[in-house]
Amino acid sequence: MDNRFVFWIETINTWVGKAFGWCILLLTAATSYEVFARYVLKAPTEWAFDAAYILYGTLFMMAGAYTLARNGHVRGDWLYRNWQPRTQARWDLILYFVFFFPGIITLLYTGWEYAAYSWSVKERSLFTPAGPIIYPFKTIIPIAGALLILQGIAEVMRCMYCIKTGKWPPRLGDVEELEQILQKEHSDNPEAGR
Repeated sequence: MDNRFVFWIETINTWVGKAFGWCILLLTAATSYEVFARYVLKAPTEWAFDAAYILYGTLFMMAGAYTLARNGHVRGDWLYRNWQPRTQARWDLILYFVFFFPGIITLLYTGWEYAAYSWSVKERSLFTPAGPIIYPFKTIIPIAGALLILQGIAEVMRCMYCIKTGKWPPRLGDVEELEQILQKEHSDNPEAGR
């Protein structure tokens, strides 16, 4: 397996995830201002609802590939963690082709059509009187799908490597679960838990 290609994909998705992570600050600021304006100034804004769902939706969609690159998605760990790495990789590989890729390809295809239509009519929000443009927001859907497919390819390469060698290849920035850190600390110092 060429780790450079996998790391290149992870680098892109890490950069995108961290860049769009700033949406949480904007979302917090917009929501805090709305609460202040509504309850202190008694003058609610017209734009807060639109800002909230656009920022949260963008953050949620653009974090998917980043989370996959960091091995952070939820799985049945109670069963999965007891398997040998080859068994884990085989099941991951099967599930990527049975569920992940069909779902993400559908997201990409329908998201593309959804965004194209939105751009063609210069769609505006109907939820508030401000009616901001939302076609750039809808463009996030196929972009997120494309990044997920790219990361899915990297994950398939990881699975094939593990099936071949019996061990998982390193990630660009491995994240350890708190449970693993505590187990390691306990095994290094058996008196720590007493």
